[in-house]
Amino acid sequence: MRRIVVVNDKMQKGYTYEVVALPGRDFHPDFKPQLSPKEMLELGVFGGKYMTDCRNEFPSDWFVKAKLAVGESDENLNYFKVRASQSLAEWVRKGWINEKDPRGWFQWYCRYYMGRRIDDEDIRQIKRWRGMRRHIGQIAAHCRPGDEFCRLKQRQALLHWAYDSRKI
Repeated sequence: MRRIVVVNDKMQKGYTYEVVALPGRDFHPDFKPQLSPKEMLELGVFGGKYMTDCRNEFPSDWFVKAKLAVGESDENLNYFKVRASQSLAEWVRKGWINEKDPRGWFQWYCRYYMGRRIDDEDIRQIKRWRGMRRHIGQIAAHCRPGDEFCRLKQRQALLHWAYDSRKI
């Protein structure tokens, strides 16, 4: 089960990490994402711009039906057809980026899903993931159940964090 992954993409050269858990298993008990990375990519997240240059790191089946942009980010590739994220520069400015995952939370989640574990960083990212629950409360308080057209940016943002906002 243990194996070493070597990353060479536009944002990381020669970064290595160890896979110590089976894909999709042995998650922290406080971390219960509703969507896998593959499902997120198929639904449409991050304007299709995420993961376009790092396919070799992840299973090829993640990309068969993925909605990926050819050039610039395209909000029409997002499930809810809205832009719901800040720029990478803003993520860096706010201190949300760890050097091990320069693309942010979703990169961390993909690697975590595949079996990488980094104790302190895992706890930090799981706390951030849990913090997104506030948006579920906002949607529940202000939208009719099943109304996918209510609070589109919040719903898209939740998809970016592996919450399936279609079920709210």
